[in-house]
Amino acid sequence: MKAFEATRLFFNQAADQLDLPEELREALLMPDREVQVQVTIRRDNGKLANFVGFRVQHDHSRGPMKGGLRFHPEVDLDETRALASLMTWKTAVVNLPYGGAKGGIGVNPRDLSVAELERLTRAFVDQIHDIVGPDTDIPAPDMGTDHQVMSWFRNQWEKYHGFHPAVITGKPVEEYGAKGREEATGRGVGTLTVKLIKRLGMKADQSKVAIQGFGNVGSHAAKFLHEAQFPIVAVSDISGTYYAENGLNIPELLRHKISHPQGLLEGYEHAERLPLEALLKLDHVDVLIPAALGGVIHEDNVESVHAKVIIEAANGPVHPGADTILHERGVTVLPDILANAGGVTVSYFEWVQNRQHYRWSLDRVRQELDHTMNEAFEDVWQMAGQHNVSLRTAAYMIGITRVKRAAELAGLA
Repeated sequence: MKAFEATRLFFNQAADQLDLPEELREALLMPDREVQVQVTIRRDNGKLANFVGFRVQHDHSRGPMKGGLRFHPEVDLDETRALASLMTWKTAVVNLPYGGAKGGIGVNPRDLSVAELERLTRAFVDQIHDIVGPDTDIPAPDMGTDHQVMSWFRNQWEKYHGFHPAVITGKPVEEYGAKGREEATGRGVGTLTVKLIKRLGMKADQSKVAIQGFGNVGSHAAKFLHEAQFPIVAVSDISGTYYAENGLNIPELLRHKISHPQGLLEGYEHAERLPLEALLKLDHVDVLIPAALGGVIHEDNVESVHAKVIIEAANGPVHPGADTILHERGVTVLPDILANAGGVTVSYFEWVQNRQHYRWSLDRVRQELDHTMNEAFEDVWQMAGQHNVSLRTAAYMIGITRVKRAAELAGLA
């Protein structure tokens, strides 16, 4: 099943609850604009290399569109379209004045030198600079990009349009970025995990956690949950799964990751190393946090998943068919459009600070983030209880209702 088809299925489950007519569903679901560009750079060896880039702008009913830039080999139009749609519902669920967008380039950034990556970023900006901006579409980091890529992006965009740091978020703090932006998605995941576990009557120190993916999101979520007394028994990255029955030493793991040339867990000796795919199937895991790629839990492996709670730190990690099976088994799934909304929330705070030419303290960023995420969680929890639906369907119902209302008030639907 393709990514946008999966998003459509989740959307329609909520739309059925809301009794939305078919023509309104299509108006809300289909993107406003899709752009595909050729990005050509000269490699360090002097040869030309061609890549395909995308920017999908899904909806602007509630404000400027917002969404990350992903550099990954699997980036294509279908995935970008699905992720742009998810951003629309995500920003609506946490009640930010944004619509959804997404972009990226089909490339493995590990195959490029730093100089080649900079040239690629600047060439991409050359192709799309006229459709993004602080009042129209504001990109941000995603898989395969970071604050350095955002800095290059901003610099290249400003060559065309002049000084305006609010054109992009996730910038370095020295370049008008927000304190706490790098940790934001992982912190939001951690905050809502703690809240959900309490609501389910479980105890932190007795709830074993496994985190698939130990990149920016997974590592910050691990740090937060470790400090909240959760035993984190397994983490994984492309080098494998690292397991300790009584809990891993997360501070030590983080130090190892920082010291590794590629930021990996490879070579870590104080845990049992298992195959990469083993993490999803571990017994005696209470909380599973997929924090890597989408589509990792599907109909073919869902029966091997034993966790009672799944926190979707990644975008779209559970396929619709698997989601139905998990729901029937009584597994609680906190959906991506709520669970990983911490990143876009602090991106909004960064955008606000840039527009006001004023900088917040880290404490204020964290307080505002925690307040926003907790308020959104309460809205979704109450909606799920009132309508006897899953947390995912409840989150989509809230997002769709808010976007629909904005579109109707503007006379567009």
